[in-house]
Amino acid sequence: MHKQTKIAAAVLLTFGGISAWAQQAEPQQIERVTVTGSAIKRIDAETSVPVTVIKMSELKSQGVTSVEQILGLLSSIQATQNMASAIGNGTGGVSYADMRGIGPDKTLVLLNGQRIANSATGASAPDMNMIPFSAIERVEVLRDGASSLYGTDAIGGVINFITKNNYTGGTASLGYDAPEKAGGTTNSASLGYGIGDLAKDGWNVFGTVSLKKRDFINGDQRDFNKRIVGGLSNSTFPANYQVANGGAYYSPAAPGCNAANLIPNAASTGCRIVTPPFVSISPRSETVSGLLKGTFDVGQSLRLGAEAFYSKNSVETQIAPVPYGGYWINPGTTYFPTAALSNPAYSPNFDPYGADGEPFNNPTKQFPNPVLTQKGGVLVWWRDLINGPRSDKSTGKQYRALFTADGNAAGWDYKAALAYNHTQNDRFLTGGYADGDVIGEGLIRGIINPFGEQTAQSLELIRSASLTGLLSTSIGKVTSLTGSAGRELGDWFGATRPVQIAVGAEFRREDYRDFNHHDFAVAVSASTGVDPDAHSEGTRNVSAVYSELNVPLTKDLEVTGSVRFDKYSDFGNTTNPKLSFRYQPSKEVLVRGSASTGFRAPSLYELNASTGFTNTGSGYNNPLNCPNGVPVDPATAGANCDVQFQAYFGGNKDLKPEKSKSFTLGLVFEPMRGLSTSIDFWSIRVNDLINSIPEETLFSDYQTFQQYFHFVQPGNILPLNTRACAGGPTSPTCGYIDERTQNLGGVKTSGIDLGLQYQLNTSMGRMGVEYQSTYVNKYEYQNYKNGPWNQNVGVYSGAGPVFKWQHHLAGSWSKDGWGAGLAVHYKTGYKDMNPGNTVKSYATADAYVSFSPFKAVSLLAGVRNLTNQDPPFSNQSALFQGGGWDSRFYDPVGRTIYVRGTVDF
Repeated sequence: MHKQTKIAAAVLLTFGGISAWAQQAEPQQIERVTVTGSAIKRIDAETSVPVTVIKMSELKSQGVTSVEQILGLLSSIQATQNMASAIGNGTGGVSYADMRGIGPDKTLVLLNGQRIANSATGASAPDMNMIPFSAIERVEVLRDGASSLYGTDAIGGVINFITKNNYTGGTASLGYDAPEKAGGTTNSASLGYGIGDLAKDGWNVFGTVSLKKRDFINGDQRDFNKRIVGGLSNSTFPANYQVANGGAYYSPAAPGCNAANLIPNAASTGCRIVTPPFVSISPRSETVSGLLKGTFDVGQSLRLGAEAFYSKNSVETQIAPVPYGGYWINPGTTYFPTAALSNPAYSPNFDPYGADGEPFNNPTKQFPNPVLTQKGGVLVWWRDLINGPRSDKSTGKQYRALFTADGNAAGWDYKAALAYNHTQNDRFLTGGYADGDVIGEGLIRGIINPFGEQTAQSLELIRSASLTGLLSTSIGKVTSLTGSAGRELGDWFGATRPVQIAVGAEFRREDYRDFNHHDFAVAVSASTGVDPDAHSEGTRNVSAVYSELNVPLTKDLEVTGSVRFDKYSDFGNTTNPKLSFRYQPSKEVLVRGSASTGFRAPSLYELNASTGFTNTGSGYNNPLNCPNGVPVDPATAGANCDVQFQAYFGGNKDLKPEKSKSFTLGLVFEPMRGLSTSIDFWSIRVNDLINSIPEETLFSDYQTFQQYFHFVQPGNILPLNTRACAGGPTSPTCGYIDERTQNLGGVKTSGIDLGLQYQLNTSMGRMGVEYQSTYVNKYEYQNYKNGPWNQNVGVYSGAGPVFKWQHHLAGSWSKDGWGAGLAVHYKTGYKDMNPGNTVKSYATADAYVSFSPFKAVSLLAGVRNLTNQDPPFSNQSALFQGGGWDSRFYDPVGRTIYVRGTVDF
């Protein structure tokens, strides 16, 4: 049982040889292996479900240095969140895998067949950055639902990262990536060493560590980011001010607005700041990971294993300086705008917060006795350029300890695993943030000049208000015990192959905790919008049993049935079956298909996340005061048209689980040795989808979603700052958009996966071609139960587009220590958020050359994005980067030269 799997078997798995074992010139002993998506060991390289197997040796030759880059090469992935998504959004820099575009929380991620903990930030899916990249040997991608075996999350598919199992000797590698344009330089290094040989010594221990550093790409380092699409704000320097609540904005810099990064507002009475130049379009990151793994044979029938991995990923982001909006300036103070007194809308009784004669700010070290507000002041909208851009650093850490036993007894093959996973994310504010009460007191007293140059006193005050420190911590833990056993039951139907059965059980405990560090959060609440008292936590126990039965009915036809029962301590139980078939009438042709149900339990974060307020992700129009961008009262356009309003977010303990149905039907055809082609149809329907309704949807259809708009009366006002909601969502001064998590309607999607692999040995060398493609025929979703179906293929709708076609084509050549390759990647275009624009299709090409002058030395040089393609223009305004492109789908780096060197010893 413990003999090494033949190298040929690994190659057959990689290139999809359906008749691999039948084509051997002479019978060979090939070990049965368990492929992702099945609990039964088998010899056949192609199972009844579609599995893509990727060898890391091929990916590294293409210059791939991260798991996030691997995901970008899978056509079945519809990207929704990557490391750049952390910019302005507090995601912790996590990267998610989203198979079929139905949500990363419905793609199950495994490491050596075992779950890893979900990211502590968001807690609905694992962070791909935490996978120990240098230890990976191959990646198996199951392009089918698998809840009947793995339980929750496995609706869209399963990605299983498999590490080396028997490594002897050492290897060291260095890499350097140099973009042609400024920013984004990357350095990488890895080291691995192993001792002991399983086949000879009966044991092996190996370890590997890797380091990767990548620099910022700043907002002003790419010309394509200078297009003005979103990223506009009324909090400026010189500042705007208002003389009436919800009224027009005025600025001493208007109408010219000639200061840096300013443009006139629609009424030319005030200015707006263009923020993208301040915003990093790609974060600085540093990733360190390591894995230590030991495998030990105990006699001929038992193998014990132990492994531990640790990963740390630090992501630094930068956004525009803090906007202080809706702050008060008392009349008669030094910097009170005297022009306000002659404004027809000015009133000496203006008092938007009903706080006349009360402190506007909390006591601080600088001002233990805040002054009182006075009627007849103005609201000021100022941006703190003195303390500079806001920067933060999210540090994610994850470690796992795993113990396994794999053996056979009494005719049964068995395996058991005990695992403990811990993940933590700490968010540090490292620059640009300040104590809003100090700033507010400086404004109300007339010390800070929001309209012009600062004095020495005001500069000292502003800088003294600057704060850095640990803002929040999120922690997730998963402890699991799993076991399974399988055996042959005999040839029931004379099919020349035995019936096989596998049974298994799992127990899992999940813990989640998220909290802000109170004292620091209080000090920076004005500049972050966080609730200092926000705290959420939850725990659950999950127990499950499952079984799988593989029945060959004839020599050519087999069927497989599986079923799993899960019991959750916090919402009940569920049973999910799956039925699949595999029909191979000849060694060249294989037909396969499956039908299954699935489910996803609400994550602990979705159930327990604390509620709070923040700004909408982009500027929108008040649907009552500025319908379709046309102000009812032109004097109030600045407060109602294309502005960021308050949004109310948080979890929901009344959520129900998502449920799904999935179908696949495929054909694999091998017309000749070395050539394999495949086509697989897939269809998924998910009901009771868990999410919040996208802001774009709420604002674009007020009549349908008006229950989510909470206005302040009179005037149908939606406040623009968190002070208005300091008393909570029931406060009479608090207006907001309700974006809390809920069960929405359904999702229906279907499409086709195409695949081709070709390997040819000639006197000119070994040549290979690999092609994978996904065509999405349909993607429809509902915003609420029984609501209308919204088309999403090739259209920016809801949270983004779904690409109709994605292709990846790669060719390679090798001979006598030399190698070369070319890869092309393609996405179709789509109708933009504002349908007046169509986002163009996007194609990039990569090339490399490798050389091994000695057996132990390999050198690699290549170019990514050969044609230096910029991201296509998009008018989307949902992301924090407002430079006319979409960072979720396109790489801003541009043409990049990379070199790698590896030495084995």
